[in-house]
Amino acid sequence: DDGIVSTAALMVGVAASNASSRAVLTAGLAGLVAGAASMAAGEYVSVSSQRDLEHALYRREKSLAQAYPDVALTELAIALQLRGVDPGLARKVAEQISVTEPIGANVRVKYGISDSTAARPLQAALASASSFAVGGTVPLLGMLADTPTHQLVLAVAFALAALAGCGALAAGAGDAPRGRGALRVVLGGGLAMAVTAVIGRLVGMVP
Repeated sequence: DDGIVSTAALMVGVAASNASSRAVLTAGLAGLVAGAASMAAGEYVSVSSQRDLEHALYRREKSLAQAYPDVALTELAIALQLRGVDPGLARKVAEQISVTEPIGANVRVKYGISDSTAARPLQAALASASSFAVGGTVPLLGMLADTPTHQLVLAVAFALAALAGCGALAAGAGDAPRGRGALRVVLGGGLAMAVTAVIGRLVGMVP
Protein backbone atom coordinates (compact mmCIF):
# COMPACT_ATOMS: atom_id res chain seq x y z
CA ASP A 1 0.00 0.00 0.00
CA ASP A 2 2.79 2.45 0.84
CA GLY A 3 4.34 2.28 -2.61
CA ILE A 4 1.01 2.64 -4.37
CA VAL A 5 -0.23 5.61 -2.36
CA SER A 6 3.10 7.45 -2.14
CA THR A 7 3.87 7.23 -5.85
CA ALA A 8 0.33 7.94 -7.01
CA ALA A 9 -0.10 10.89 -4.66
CA LEU A 10 3.22 12.36 -5.75
CA MET A 11 2.30 12.03 -9.42
CA VAL A 12 -1.13 13.57 -8.86
CA GLY A 13 0.35 16.47 -6.93
CA VAL A 14 2.91 17.23 -9.62
CA ALA A 15 0.33 16.87 -12.39
CA ALA A 16 -2.03 19.25 -10.56
CA SER A 17 0.65 21.94 -10.68
CA ASN A 18 0.34 21.93 -14.50
CA ALA A 19 3.68 20.18 -14.91
CA SER A 20 4.52 18.30 -18.09
CA SER A 21 4.06 14.55 -18.51
CA ARG A 22 7.83 14.19 -18.39
CA ALA A 23 7.95 15.96 -15.04
CA VAL A 24 5.16 13.76 -13.69
CA LEU A 25 6.97 10.62 -14.84
CA THR A 26 10.25 11.85 -13.40
CA ALA A 27 8.61 12.65 -10.08
CA GLY A 28 6.95 9.24 -9.97
CA LEU A 29 10.18 7.40 -10.71
CA ALA A 30 12.15 9.50 -8.24
CA GLY A 31 9.51 8.91 -5.58
CA LEU A 32 9.55 5.18 -6.23
CA VAL A 33 13.33 4.92 -5.94
CA ALA A 34 13.53 7.22 -2.92
CA GLY A 35 10.67 5.45 -1.18
CA ALA A 36 12.09 2.00 -1.80
CA ALA A 37 15.50 3.10 -0.54
CA SER A 38 13.97 4.72 2.53
CA MET A 39 11.91 1.64 3.34
CA ALA A 40 14.95 -0.59 2.92
CA ALA A 41 17.11 1.59 5.15
CA GLY A 42 14.46 1.85 7.85
CA GLU A 43 13.76 -1.88 7.81
CA TYR A 44 17.47 -2.70 7.89
CA VAL A 45 18.06 -0.51 10.94
CA SER A 46 14.98 -1.85 12.73
CA VAL A 47 15.73 -5.51 12.10
CA SER A 48 19.41 -4.99 12.90
CA SER A 49 18.37 -3.72 16.32
CA GLN A 50 16.22 -6.80 16.74
CA ARG A 51 19.15 -9.00 15.73
CA ASP A 52 21.40 -7.26 18.25
CA LEU A 53 18.82 -7.99 20.96
CA GLU A 54 18.67 -11.64 19.94
CA HIS A 55 22.46 -11.91 20.09
CA ALA A 56 22.41 -10.32 23.54
CA LEU A 57 19.88 -12.90 24.69
CA TYR A 58 22.05 -15.71 23.34
CA ARG A 59 25.05 -14.32 25.21
CA ARG A 60 22.99 -13.97 28.37
CA GLU A 61 21.77 -17.56 28.20
CA LYS A 62 25.26 -18.84 27.41
CA SER A 63 26.75 -17.04 30.40
CA LEU A 64 23.95 -18.24 32.64
CA ALA A 65 24.31 -21.85 31.51
CA GLN A 66 28.06 -21.77 32.09
CA ALA A 67 28.02 -19.99 35.45
CA TYR A 68 24.76 -21.28 36.93
CA PRO A 69 23.58 -24.37 35.05
CA ASP A 70 20.97 -25.21 37.71
CA VAL A 71 19.41 -21.76 37.41
CA ALA A 72 19.33 -22.04 33.62
CA LEU A 73 17.67 -25.45 33.91
CA THR A 74 15.08 -24.13 36.35
CA GLU A 75 14.26 -21.17 34.11
CA LEU A 76 13.81 -23.50 31.15
CA ALA A 77 11.50 -25.75 33.15
CA ILE A 78 9.43 -22.75 34.25
CA ALA A 79 9.20 -21.53 30.66
CA LEU A 80 7.92 -24.95 29.62
CA GLN A 81 5.33 -24.87 32.40
CA LEU A 82 4.12 -21.48 31.20
CA ARG A 83 3.52 -23.12 27.83
CA GLY A 84 1.25 -25.68 29.46
CA VAL A 85 3.66 -28.54 30.22
CA ASP A 86 3.09 -30.44 33.47
CA PRO A 87 5.61 -29.32 36.15
CA GLY A 88 7.09 -32.78 36.64
CA LEU A 89 7.36 -33.42 32.93
CA ALA A 90 8.69 -29.91 32.32
CA ARG A 91 11.69 -30.60 34.54
CA LYS A 92 12.46 -33.86 32.73
CA VAL A 93 12.09 -32.26 29.31
CA ALA A 94 14.30 -29.36 30.36
CA GLU A 95 16.98 -31.77 31.56
CA GLN A 96 16.83 -33.75 28.34
CA ILE A 97 17.03 -30.88 25.88
CA SER A 98 19.63 -29.07 27.97
CA VAL A 99 21.97 -31.99 27.36
CA THR A 100 21.75 -31.77 23.58
CA GLU A 101 21.08 -28.05 23.08
CA PRO A 102 21.55 -26.05 26.29
CA ILE A 103 21.71 -22.55 24.80
CA GLY A 104 19.44 -22.85 21.79
CA ALA A 105 16.72 -24.59 23.78
CA ASN A 106 16.60 -21.86 26.41
CA VAL A 107 16.42 -19.10 23.83
CA ARG A 108 13.84 -20.90 21.72
CA VAL A 109 11.52 -21.81 24.60
CA LYS A 110 11.87 -18.64 26.67
CA TYR A 111 11.95 -16.05 23.89
CA GLY A 112 10.54 -17.82 20.86
CA ILE A 113 13.71 -17.29 18.84
CA SER A 114 14.97 -20.01 16.52
CA ASP A 115 16.96 -20.27 13.31
CA SER A 116 13.79 -19.96 11.25
CA THR A 117 12.57 -16.86 13.09
CA ALA A 118 15.91 -15.13 13.67
CA ALA A 119 16.18 -11.54 12.46
CA ARG A 120 17.77 -11.16 9.02
CA PRO A 121 18.29 -7.45 8.29
CA LEU A 122 19.37 -7.74 4.66
CA GLN A 123 16.51 -10.01 3.68
CA ALA A 124 14.02 -7.76 5.47
CA ALA A 125 15.42 -4.68 3.74
CA LEU A 126 15.24 -6.27 0.30
CA ALA A 127 11.69 -7.49 0.91
CA SER A 128 10.55 -4.06 2.07
CA ALA A 129 12.17 -2.28 -0.86
CA SER A 130 10.78 -4.79 -3.35
CA SER A 131 7.23 -4.53 -2.04
CA PHE A 132 7.37 -0.74 -2.17
CA ALA A 133 8.78 -0.78 -5.69
CA VAL A 134 6.15 -3.22 -6.93
CA GLY A 135 3.39 -1.07 -5.47
CA GLY A 136 4.91 2.11 -6.86
CA THR A 137 5.06 0.65 -10.35
CA VAL A 138 1.26 0.34 -10.50
CA PRO A 139 0.41 4.06 -10.92
CA LEU A 140 3.42 4.54 -13.19
CA LEU A 141 1.77 2.20 -15.69
CA GLY A 142 -0.73 4.97 -16.33
CA MET A 143 2.01 6.93 -18.07
CA LEU A 144 1.70 4.53 -21.00
CA ALA A 145 -1.45 6.38 -22.11
CA ASP A 146 -1.32 8.78 -25.04
CA THR A 147 -2.38 12.09 -23.45
CA PRO A 148 -1.60 13.77 -20.12
CA THR A 149 -5.24 13.59 -19.07
CA HIS A 150 -5.49 9.90 -19.85
CA GLN A 151 -2.19 9.29 -18.10
CA LEU A 152 -3.42 10.92 -14.89
CA VAL A 153 -6.80 9.17 -15.02
CA LEU A 154 -5.20 5.77 -15.58
CA ALA A 155 -2.58 6.34 -12.87
CA VAL A 156 -5.30 7.12 -10.34
CA ALA A 157 -7.54 4.29 -11.55
CA PHE A 158 -4.72 1.73 -11.41
CA ALA A 159 -3.73 2.92 -7.95
CA LEU A 160 -7.26 2.77 -6.56
CA ALA A 161 -7.87 -0.65 -8.11
CA ALA A 162 -4.65 -1.99 -6.61
CA LEU A 163 -5.52 -0.50 -3.22
CA ALA A 164 -8.95 -2.11 -3.36
CA GLY A 165 -7.35 -5.47 -4.10
CA CYS A 166 -4.84 -5.11 -1.28
CA GLY A 167 -7.55 -4.05 1.15
CA ALA A 168 -9.77 -6.97 0.19
CA LEU A 169 -6.91 -9.47 0.53
CA ALA A 170 -5.88 -8.09 3.92
CA ALA A 171 -9.46 -8.18 5.16
CA GLY A 172 -9.93 -11.72 3.89
CA ALA A 173 -6.77 -12.84 5.66
CA GLY A 174 -8.19 -11.49 8.91
CA ASP A 175 -11.67 -12.96 8.33
CA ALA A 176 -13.10 -9.44 8.02
CA PRO A 177 -15.56 -8.24 5.35
CA ARG A 178 -13.60 -7.83 2.12
CA GLY A 179 -15.74 -4.97 0.84
CA ARG A 180 -15.25 -2.93 3.98
CA GLY A 181 -11.52 -3.54 3.95
CA ALA A 182 -11.25 -2.53 0.30
CA LEU A 183 -13.34 0.60 0.83
CA ARG A 184 -11.29 1.68 3.83
CA VAL A 185 -8.01 1.46 1.94
CA VAL A 186 -9.42 3.12 -1.19
CA LEU A 187 -10.79 6.03 0.83
CA GLY A 188 -7.46 6.50 2.58
CA GLY A 189 -5.52 6.42 -0.66
CA GLY A 190 -8.02 8.67 -2.41
CA LEU A 191 -7.81 11.20 0.42
CA ALA A 192 -4.02 11.25 0.19
CA MET A 193 -4.17 11.88 -3.56
CA ALA A 194 -6.80 14.58 -3.13
CA VAL A 195 -4.70 16.43 -0.55
CA THR A 196 -1.58 16.36 -2.72
CA ALA A 197 -3.66 17.46 -5.72
CA VAL A 198 -4.86 20.53 -3.83
CA ILE A 199 -1.36 21.35 -2.66
CA GLY A 200 0.03 20.84 -6.16
CA ARG A 201 -2.66 23.07 -7.61
CA LEU A 202 -1.90 25.82 -5.12
CA VAL A 203 1.82 25.60 -5.81
CA GLY A 204 1.14 25.73 -9.54
CA MET A 205 -0.77 28.98 -9.10
CA VAL A 206 2.20 30.73 -7.53
CA PRO A 207 3.79 33.01 -10.15
